[in-house]
Amino acid sequence: MIWDSFFGYPYGYSIVALVLFAFQIWMFIDAVRREEYLWAIFLFFFGTISAVLYFFLVYRPAGGGFPSMRGFELPGAADRRRIKKLQDEIYHLDRAHSHLELGDIYFNQGKLDKAEVSYRAALERDSEDLDIKAHLGQCLLRRGNAKEALPLLDAVIAQDPKHDYGYTQMALAESLAALGKTDAALERFRGILKFHSYSRARMQCAELYFKLGRKDEARKLVEELLADVPHMPPFQRKRDSEWIRKARHLQSKL
Repeated sequence: MIWDSFFGYPYGYSIVALVLFAFQIWMFIDAVRREEYLWAIFLFFFGTISAVLYFFLVYRPAGGGFPSMRGFELPGAADRRRIKKLQDEIYHLDRAHSHLELGDIYFNQGKLDKAEVSYRAALERDSEDLDIKAHLGQCLLRRGNAKEALPLLDAVIAQDPKHDYGYTQMALAESLAALGKTDAALERFRGILKFHSYSRARMQCAELYFKLGRKDEARKLVEELLADVPHMPPFQRKRDSEWIRKARHLQSKL
């Protein structure tokens, strides 16, 4: 049999090699953007095997496959055994808290459709629980439904302004920003930054200032965030990598 050839190799082999090379480059660029420099070295020198490991150990767990999830997270680790245990608990006991915890696991995996189903089931069983309302609101926001998220998050903050260490307040500010209520969103972000130095709040507040032409205020927040980066513990630098990248990009415009 005579094979068509491409660069001296069988055509089919060449296509596979090009796809694998493109995948390696994709993972390498992502590692550099996340400042995962050790991984970047392995990806550069050890090729496809490192790319596959990076994809499953770093890219997917960090929400890389789901652009809307980058930089957002709720507490809680996910694994198959825990999901199975929760599903069994729900089958036998059908408690609101089990639905909530299952929703948190799906949220962290980036499976927002499944998370929403679990959160709504939890809310049906306990309509007063603040965690359920807050996490459903966060999920709806990530799914692009800020209009429905807003009243849920607002209700939680009305009862507990410090809920979830300020994360619910951030989600409320993000919902307001998504709905074009810039002044109200800025007021919320400023309130958060009085007590916390979250990169997520700093960067989004800076983006709103920049949008309004208030460049000095935006610059101050960006510089404060970037000045903190060398002093962040590795886990925080990794968690905040998306906001750090955005801060550097915005800095180049200021």
